Amino acid sequence: MTRQFSDLVASELYCPRCRQARPVRERLLLVLPTGELYEYRCAECASSLGQRTVTEPPVRKAPSRPGSRARPARAGGRIIF
Repeated sequence: MTRQFSDLVASELYCPRCRQARPVRERLLLVLPTGELYEYRCAECASSLGQRTVTEPPVRKAPSRPGSRARPARAGGRIIF
């Protein structure tokens, strides 16, 4: 079975201080080796309402091929670096 809701982002959450559902602002707290930690804050009173961690798949480097180094450009018989 596929994961249908892998990247949910809250737009409104219940705020106990305001006593109703309010729009939220997402704020980056930490950049961790395992992902990024975000905090949700009420748009009205700035109370902290929750957190979420975003884990991205590791970035793969393209395999390097031997002999595929960049070569300097030539201009009029001279090599320009």
